[in-house]
Amino acid sequence: MILPRLYPILDTALYAQRGFSLLDAARLLVECGVHLMQWRCKTAVGPEQLVELEQLQQLCHRSGATLVVNDRADLALMTGARGVHVGQDDLHPASVRKLTGPQALLGYSTHNREQFLHAARLPVDYLAIGPIYGTTNKENPDPVVGLETLQLCSGLTRLPVVAIGGITRARAPEVFAAGAASVAVIGDLVPEDCDGGTFRHRLNEWLRIL
Repeated sequence: MILPRLYPILDTALYAQRGFSLLDAARLLVECGVHLMQWRCKTAVGPEQLVELEQLQQLCHRSGATLVVNDRADLALMTGARGVHVGQDDLHPASVRKLTGPQALLGYSTHNREQFLHAARLPVDYLAIGPIYGTTNKENPDPVVGLETLQLCSGLTRLPVVAIGGITRARAPEVFAAGAASVAVIGDLVPEDCDGGTFRHRLNEWLRIL
């Protein structure tokens, strides 16, 4: 399969911190032609978060975009999202695949060469590896893997490799040069003083370098 080079991660805590609506961000993403995004909620999911996820899925469905739900296969099934992304401490990808069936997009996070080699044999559609650089978007980040490990792992599989962790507009070209098929972007997509105008401007900066 072919992944888009930009893979936005819509982190609920980050958008709340920056004071910008996650749904408004998603609307701008699809308006600009982005057709893959991930909803990421690392806190407890209550009624408010579930409504947001349902509205996000409806938006993606209308626009033909694929929504991936981080960690929670149950929420993906409940809302009709077309993808799930799980990590090393989540439900095993083989179990997720049994729940979602063969049509769902399934991604899996890895953090070193050994995890990557094991994951490459699992029933997944793409593999993520990181953090490539230091990141502040995770409470207890794994050790930085760097470009050398990314380049090594990218040559070990035919699956698309998504690089994640501390990737900025300035760093993206060297990440692609190291073999990444796509870059997952969290913080660098959302300016500190974010509104519709500044978000669109930042998104256009990203799209120009892809």
